[in-house]
Amino acid sequence: MTVAFQRNASGELSAHLENELATLELGARLAAVLQGGLKIYLSGDLGAGKTTLVRGLLRALGYRGRVKSPTFTLVELYRLSSLNLYHFDFYRFGDPQEWIDAGFREEFGGPGVCLVEWPEKAAGQLPPPDVRIRLDHANAGRDVWLAADTDEGRQCLEQLIR
Repeated sequence: MTVAFQRNASGELSAHLENELATLELGARLAAVLQGGLKIYLSGDLGAGKTTLVRGLLRALGYRGRVKSPTFTLVELYRLSSLNLYHFDFYRFGDPQEWIDAGFREEFGGPGVCLVEWPEKAAGQLPPPDVRIRLDHANAGRDVWLAADTDEGRQCLEQLIR
């Protein structure tokens, strides 16, 4: 199974993900083009596949442990041989100020990769993303959109579609 991307006039990528395997594949392809310091924001309704995408990414990077959504812990740190990957979930935030109160600013300025589920819950507090990914339910599968907001993000997406 191969994820087939289409690009619109603004450079945004889109694809239909037929099932969970396709979502895991997208995560694996993203893992292959990760660079330290990237901030990737994942949006979509509950059950849209955000954590599944992160699981595919981590598996491709060699992580064999359990990958769960950090809804209650807010962040899971994965120390991999090539980088530190921070998996955030801000679903429970009731106010964007909670991001500041949680003290996560340092992680977003360092060499680790930050994957953020529910970034809109910390709107106005988070630094701008390099890559934005939106997943939506679509029939039996998912539709995904990827957009780059920085030069690093554009390089990442260019490598992703090669």
